[in-house]
Amino acid sequence: MGISSDNVRGFLLAVSSSVFIGSSTIIKKKGLIKSGAAGTRAASGGFSYLCEPWWWAGMITLIVGETANFVAYAYAPAILVTPLGALSIIFSAVLAHFMLKEKLHIFGILGCVLCIVGSTTIVLHAPLEKKIESVKEVWHLATEPVFLVYSFLVIVVVVVLVFKYAPRYGQSHMIIYVGICSLMGSLTVMSVKAVAIAAKLTFEGMNQFKYFETWFFTVFVIGCCILQVIYLNKALDAFNSAVISPVYYVMFTTFTILASMIMFKDWDTQSATQIATEVCGFITILSGTFLLHKTKDMGKGPPTQPPLFQTQSHHQNQNLHPTRTL
Repeated sequence: MGISSDNVRGFLLAVSSSVFIGSSTIIKKKGLIKSGAAGTRAASGGFSYLCEPWWWAGMITLIVGETANFVAYAYAPAILVTPLGALSIIFSAVLAHFMLKEKLHIFGILGCVLCIVGSTTIVLHAPLEKKIESVKEVWHLATEPVFLVYSFLVIVVVVVLVFKYAPRYGQSHMIIYVGICSLMGSLTVMSVKAVAIAAKLTFEGMNQFKYFETWFFTVFVIGCCILQVIYLNKALDAFNSAVISPVYYVMFTTFTILASMIMFKDWDTQSATQIATEVCGFITILSGTFLLHKTKDMGKGPPTQPPLFQTQSHHQNQNLHPTRTL
């Protein structure tokens, strides 16, 4: 990893962000459980969690974490900041154990370890941040044909998931809710990066909020965040948070780094060895996620369902064919 003061600032901010974001997941989950017991669950389309103090405590914690994350993107490249979100998995798992009585079995722990090892590999080989002098430079990068195609495909897939698959399969297939949040999250991070750079340059004396592009990115971030909050709440309400956190993290990280490489052309400043090492990190992360997803129900007894065909008991047969007495 290229060592610079900006990268160090970004690293420290990203780590502190992971602590708050990992904690917020469990606090919000507790609020969703309490609100679901008193009203319509979020997974069923309810918004009773808006009246639950625990949920708001989780949102405040999330805002603190996202603020630290926002500032981190102003100093360090997305390929460094985003993978550090793996640390939030640890805090989520620990708090879930104490607050929600949710336990990860041995394969779940192994999956978390693989995620962290893969993330560490990527962090150690992260490129230096490219120097950007104006938000107009970010706008130019975001409007290049390759990134426009990526953005179009992401939006199309999200629209299909939201309107076709989420209402029918969302509560039984967590990949739908998580996919919506992860795909939109990759575009959100690129916009957050633009707004963070604009804010940083403005504080340095170069006002960027006089440009239309800055306000476009700001509005886009707000809209995407609202969509992600709604569907992440649905996912947390419908599924085990100890599984949701790692799966969401890995999908979000993968799409975000892909978007960053397309938009900022991060590969231009990296050698073949660095790129190969980062690919190995991705494979390690994906392996951990696959393990978590495939073994999420291990240790639970099979659900008891009534048989499709019930056989009549001996007494029922006697009632249907009573014996005749002479």
